[in-house]
Amino acid sequence: MAALTPIRPFLWFDGSAQEAMEYYVSVFPNSSIDQVANYPDESLDQHFQGMGGKVINGEFTLNGVPFGCLDGGPLFTFNESISFVISCADQAEIDYYWGALSAVPEAEACGWCRDRFGVSWQVLPADLGALMQSPEQMQTFMGMKKIVIAELENA
Repeated sequence: MAALTPIRPFLWFDGSAQEAMEYYVSVFPNSSIDQVANYPDESLDQHFQGMGGKVINGEFTLNGVPFGCLDGGPLFTFNESISFVISCADQAEIDYYWGALSAVPEAEACGWCRDRFGVSWQVLPADLGALMQSPEQMQTFMGMKKIVIAELENA
C-alpha cells in the first residue's frame, strides 16, 4: 500500500496573506511561519503588475497543521462552504478562540464565526455530541452564536 500523502489547506488572500499568517500564528499555539516567497518587483515582469512584494507562496503551521497561502487578488473570496473546526476542551478555550477569531457578527451561528480575513471557523466543544442528546439541547444549540457549554448542559 502506498504511503498517504498529507492534505494541506491552501488559502487565497487578496493582498493580506502575510498579515493573515502573522495573525493566525499569534492566535494558535505550536504555530510558525515556515516559508514566504514574494512576487518579484512588478517592473521586472508585466504579469505581476500591482503584486510586487505580495506573497506568491507562503507556508505556515497552525497548532501542528501545515497550511499554504498566496495573495491571488480579488478573483476568489472565502465563504462558509469551507470552514475550519477548532475542538475546544472547555469554555475557556471556546471564549479564547471566539474572541480572537470572530470579527463578523452577522456571520455567527451555532458556533460558526468568520474572521477579519473572511475565513470561517467552527469553535466547538470537543464533546459536542454528548451535549446534543435531547431535543431541548438541540434547540438551545440552534439559537446560539458562541457556544456556551453550561447552557447546553442545563437544557
